[in-house]
Amino acid sequence: MTAPRHIVLGAGQVGTEIARQLAAAGEPVAVATRTGRDPGIAGVVPAQIDATDAASVRAAAAGAEVAYFAVQPAYTRWAEDFPPLVDGIIGGLRGGSARLVVVDNLYMYGPTGGAPIREDLPYAATNRKGTARARMAVSLLDADRAGDVRVTIGRGSDFFGPGATDTVVGERFFGPIVAGGRADVYGRPDLPHTFTYVPDFARALIELGRHEDACGRAWHVPSAPAVSMRALAETAAAAAGKPLRTRTVGRMSLRLAGLFIPEAREMIEMAYEFEESYVVDDSAIRAAYGLTHTPLDRSVADTVAWYAAQAAESARAS
Repeated sequence: MTAPRHIVLGAGQVGTEIARQLAAAGEPVAVATRTGRDPGIAGVVPAQIDATDAASVRAAAAGAEVAYFAVQPAYTRWAEDFPPLVDGIIGGLRGGSARLVVVDNLYMYGPTGGAPIREDLPYAATNRKGTARARMAVSLLDADRAGDVRVTIGRGSDFFGPGATDTVVGERFFGPIVAGGRADVYGRPDLPHTFTYVPDFARALIELGRHEDACGRAWHVPSAPAVSMRALAETAAAAAGKPLRTRTVGRMSLRLAGLFIPEAREMIEMAYEFEESYVVDDSAIRAAYGLTHTPLDRSVADTVAWYAAQAAESARAS
């Protein structure tokens, strides 16, 4: 079998969309996971991999032109599980021909006091998850500077879209809206906040992988202009044909939920994202590669339609 030109390491919410878009464009692509499960996407080849083991990564990525770092440890274990993944993936690609495109977020910058979030900001995070992301980015870009592997990083904000359930604007936001229930909104929900549409995120990562000159730095992927979380909920409710109903979740609510739900406890240190304006500057990637975002009304409508279809399928199965 001819080696695929692209290998996606991880089959999470963004990695799966990367594979879907590549396959739709007729690009040979494999998705590598620990179990080797078939992602169920026409044209995508499954592969089994231990991403912490350099030899396993090297074997899976042999002949690939682009590898995508889309592996995501459990939200409660970033500090423990990201370092061995970074070591295994860098080690496996070291000296090879594949460029590495990394799926990243904005946690490493920490609070900005409401100032726009740009790529040239220092890594000022002091919390566990932010410092874990900062260490990861430094290690990856150091590997690029050392000539071990060519690396480019794409960073998105809180994301949403079809299939994106494990996010602050996922199943506890769109799910209740579609059902006519109360959507969870966080902190000060009338402040502007940048949200990233998963298909736009994936499209940008694929484009970064095409360009040698994209390597050696991080880029903020194109996102729609910032809107408040409440405004996003209003747009979703209108698309669903439902009345808007929301429930504000603050630090105290997260602390109470965290007594029973580890993921809620982990979110407390990230509460600042919704307590100050959180506006991402994505002008660099737009200027360099002509990328843009999906209009918000369309991206929200597509997301609502996906959640509605999932609810209908669940109802039929029950």
